[in-house]
Amino acid sequence: MNRPSTALRRLARPFSAPSPWICNTCARRATPRINSTAQRRGMQSSTKTHQNASQSRPQMPTMEQVREKYKEKNRSLAYYTMSIILGTVALSYGSVPMYKMICQTTGWGGQPIKSAAHGSVDGDPADRLKPVDTVPRLRITFNGAVSDVLPWKFTPQQREVRVLPGETALAFYTATNEGDQDIIGVATYSVTPGQVAQYFSKIQCFCFEEQRLNKGETVDMPVFFYIDPAFVDDINMRGINTITLNYTFFKARYDNEGHLKPMPM
Repeated sequence: MNRPSTALRRLARPFSAPSPWICNTCARRATPRINSTAQRRGMQSSTKTHQNASQSRPQMPTMEQVREKYKEKNRSLAYYTMSIILGTVALSYGSVPMYKMICQTTGWGGQPIKSAAHGSVDGDPADRLKPVDTVPRLRITFNGAVSDVLPWKFTPQQREVRVLPGETALAFYTATNEGDQDIIGVATYSVTPGQVAQYFSKIQCFCFEEQRLNKGETVDMPVFFYIDPAFVDDINMRGINTITLNYTFFKARYDNEGHLKPMPM
């Protein structure tokens, strides 16, 4: 069977209507226009709002800005840390003499007052040295001790003395270096009961002073003191008849040449 010819095949194709043609003038007329002034202003306002929103958006900081911010924080932290360290060191060095001065002045912590001149009464300190014979004598006992690392023997020469308020008294301690080398020691002291310390006045003693003893050396150490007469008028002292003076010797933090040296633990 013969195939249909090319002309017949072309005729057999479905007929499609040609696309309508329109001129440019008609196309512009067919395009919807914005005739309303309110609509145009609305579109302009929307455009401006979008532009302002894009401009007000925060910008991301650069890496240099971030590094500089952290460097400033690190510098401030370093300054604060150094200030704390320096303040702590200064406080540690000044706390011991400050504590000693306060205790010797006020009698706080069981520390006897250094002398009558440190009292609260004005005038000649000798005026305070008038025995009050209208009250019983006070019993003053003595105690001596040494630290574990100090090879000394330290004992009072008398067990007790009895004095009147305002009366001076002299007592002695004996220290012996039982070590195999010369040693420097420092003594601390306290009074019990602690509330009596403000009335226990020392005129002369060996406390808080470096005492150097040679190998096998024995020395006598005097303590010259009195009880302030104001002790009698203080109602908080009623019923106190016995006062104990305690001394403790510690090995000083110096070697035999007087240089600082850590203490053995």
